[in-house]
Amino acid sequence: MNKRLVGNIFRFIVLAFAQIYIFNKIQVSGYINPQVYVLFILMLPFEISGFWLLTFAFSMGLTIDFFQHTPGMHAAASVILAFLRPGIIRLVGKKDDVEPWQYPNVRDAGTLWFMTYTVILVFFHHFFLFYLEVFRFSEFIQTLLKVFINTALTSLIIMLIQFLFFSRRPD
Repeated sequence: MNKRLVGNIFRFIVLAFAQIYIFNKIQVSGYINPQVYVLFILMLPFEISGFWLLTFAFSMGLTIDFFQHTPGMHAAASVILAFLRPGIIRLVGKKDDVEPWQYPNVRDAGTLWFMTYTVILVFFHHFFLFYLEVFRFSEFIQTLLKVFINTALTSLIIMLIQFLFFSRRPD
């Protein structure tokens, strides 16, 4: 089996379990709830086809929905994230010197590029997720505050994971 496929399956399982059993337990007065599982979608290869990108995003979102008892909210937000991802990669400016089937990470893409890419996509994901959760505009400001707080926290955790596991060059 392809080494990259096994790595992506492993990443899917680890991030799903981490979200379900660790990050879902972090809830502070309804405002703080990091959604770190989006790292799986962020780290899919640059060259992945749109069909597979959307399929993997939907699968990850549906897995989280199943364990959180949220009827399709994470799946919808994840598909929106996957839909916006190629445009954000073009907007931020993909590196020209990437190898075939390379995936975005802080080591290969650079800290500033990866942080910009992460913050933008996590913001869109959280915006759609939290407004789907509330499903009304009467709490627009409170929900927007929740989006900003969770975008910052989720992006910080994702960057910490990147620096812990992907910042060193293999020998």
